[in-house]
Amino acid sequence: MPDPRRAIPRTDAVLAEPRVAKAAGTLGRDLVKAAVRAAQQAARAGEIAAEDVVDAVLARLPASAASLRPVVNATGVVVHTNLGRAPLSAAALDALVAAGGATDVEFDLATGERARRGRGALAALAAAVPDAGAVHVVNNNAAALLLCALALAPGREIVVSRGELVEIGDGFRIPDLLESTGARLREVGTTNRTSLRDYAEAIGPDTGFVLKLHPSNYRVTGFTSEVALGELAGLGVPVVADIGSGLPAPHPILPDEPDAATALRAGATVVTASGDKLLGGPQAGLLLGDADVVERLRRHPAARALRVDKLTLAALEATLRGPEPPVRAALDVSLDCLRQRAEALVQALDGVDARVVSSVAAVGGGGAPGVELPSVAVSLPARYAVALRTGEPAVVGRVERDRCLLDLRTVRPEEDVRVRQAVRRCG
Repeated sequence: MPDPRRAIPRTDAVLAEPRVAKAAGTLGRDLVKAAVRAAQQAARAGEIAAEDVVDAVLARLPASAASLRPVVNATGVVVHTNLGRAPLSAAALDALVAAGGATDVEFDLATGERARRGRGALAALAAAVPDAGAVHVVNNNAAALLLCALALAPGREIVVSRGELVEIGDGFRIPDLLESTGARLREVGTTNRTSLRDYAEAIGPDTGFVLKLHPSNYRVTGFTSEVALGELAGLGVPVVADIGSGLPAPHPILPDEPDAATALRAGATVVTASGDKLLGGPQAGLLLGDADVVERLRRHPAARALRVDKLTLAALEATLRGPEPPVRAALDVSLDCLRQRAEALVQALDGVDARVVSSVAAVGGGGAPGVELPSVAVSLPARYAVALRTGEPAVVGRVERDRCLLDLRTVRPEEDVRVRQAVRRCG
């Protein structure tokens, strides 16, 4: 009897097969060759037939060269840290692609000379927050605070309320971040109450600046008091205000959320914020404020290590200049619109135990802690949660009272079809 292993196609023959060759052009030849070897070994072991080697190769290959998988966020958390925070707008995604090759990020095409890096993004940010004398961008908000400490308080004191010494994601703590620069923290007040007198008595010749921190993802309620930014601005020293979530101006649905325009008008010397939260753009740290101080930050040696790349600059500019980003759309969408979409989805899922229910969404990402956003969800049996989460596309909802809720406030309208198809596949 002839040896059946002789029928197993050679590596070069498999790589020449049109579907495999196309995959190699997308994923890389080494990755595809590894899949070919694995499929050939399976054929030698009798696990698959020799004629099925090509199909086995294709089945082993990932959908793309990157391991990150697209996810439909149906959790009801608008800025979900574990899902990448703000989803980018179509304009920002187009800008990323356009900036993928050679660009004029630091070059003036008219003169042929070197130009200010990221000038388009900086101009767009300045236009979005006209109260700022100057602006600068670093790679995240923690980096923005770090740069302030390095440039404004080297070996000096940063005066801050005890009630604002927060811990941010993954166990990182603001006191540790600031003290790593060599600055000293001068804590004032108590956990729940801090007065203007507390700040005033702490200020002296060693004061670098007063820091006013956003409370991030918690609230202190009850017997509390804090000092308004405007009062701190009258103490005669620089005031750095970390507003956290990156809201450029007041938003009607979030009346208590700090914003850059209001903070600057209140007298903040520098405002720091995130670009990938309520601004709705890529991960970035925004620095806005007094022109001389911002220039001092920009010229500090550490600014080079904290700068953003051309892709971030492109996406940030497109977010600021382009149409409403998905985060703002999720905040502004009406309940009537959400209910109509939910009813259409349930109707399309005839035969599935799907119901339209009221829901409560959240801002997330450390923004607007405690604020509840009325929403509408499609309710399914709890067993759908895992199947949807591990399917293609991955749809991540939340489980409440033995039901899987797909909250539509965080599902973009163009994703409704994908959600419907995913639920159908799981049924």
